[in-house]
Amino acid sequence: MKKVIVVIGAGSIGQAIARRVSAGKHVLFADLKQENANAAAKILSEAGFDVSASLVDVSSRDSIHALVQRARALGDIAGVIHAAGVSPSQATPEIILKVDLYGTAVILEEFGNVISPGGSCIVISSQSGHRLPALTLEQNHILATTPADELLAQPMLKSGAFQDSLHAYQLSKRGNVLRVMAEAVRWSKRGARVNSISPGIIMTPLAKDELMGPRGESYRSMLARSPAGRAGTPDEVAAVAALLMGPEGTFSTGSDFLMDGGVTASYWYGELAPAAS
Repeated sequence: MKKVIVVIGAGSIGQAIARRVSAGKHVLFADLKQENANAAAKILSEAGFDVSASLVDVSSRDSIHALVQRARALGDIAGVIHAAGVSPSQATPEIILKVDLYGTAVILEEFGNVISPGGSCIVISSQSGHRLPALTLEQNHILATTPADELLAQPMLKSGAFQDSLHAYQLSKRGNVLRVMAEAVRWSKRGARVNSISPGIIMTPLAKDELMGPRGESYRSMLARSPAGRAGTPDEVAAVAALLMGPEGTFSTGSDFLMDGGVTASYWYGELAPAAS
């Protein structure tokens, strides 16, 4: 039976990873907008990949479940690349929690029920999750293990608990990393692995929205004062993802890989530290 790689979020990062890990497999691109999924499918199809496209709303369990069923009809699900999400400049705290936090939890639950032995998943998180102070053990446990459909009802995630969209985004991305750790234990029962990557600013349309948005000046300053002195590229994220999803990454599961050009290091210990500013 054909092996299937499901790519949720048909943007630049999802496409770049798919190119690295999908030779000889069927790629199913899924996106909130059919035209985005179709465009990504066309690009990879013209590069020689076997591809199809589908709709998905990651804030809806029914929609994610339907995507799982479509993928299973195509073959054995060997890989999942979850690269969908909204940024602080694109949405309210409520939508960010529904898409970035709840949606990721549902994806890991639903695909964790069907992933093939030897399969692997990559969740694209964010450096933003590394800029929150430490949470309590109880808060960590809530974010990591609460069943997805009960998650947004938790007091720590109630409306009004967030200063702004950025705060909700940071907590959602911290939650993604914790959820990956917990789900790695469950996925191991099927002989599968799941890891997250926390990129810094990667030059995608979403990043360009941020750089041109209300926080654009601070982001441009952050890049200029970071150790790398630049933004990253989707291909650099894909290189890490290919390692984690491939045969040389089989000892890695439940892990998060921060790749942000040293921004987080500088935020805590260098020129970007609040005290230094």
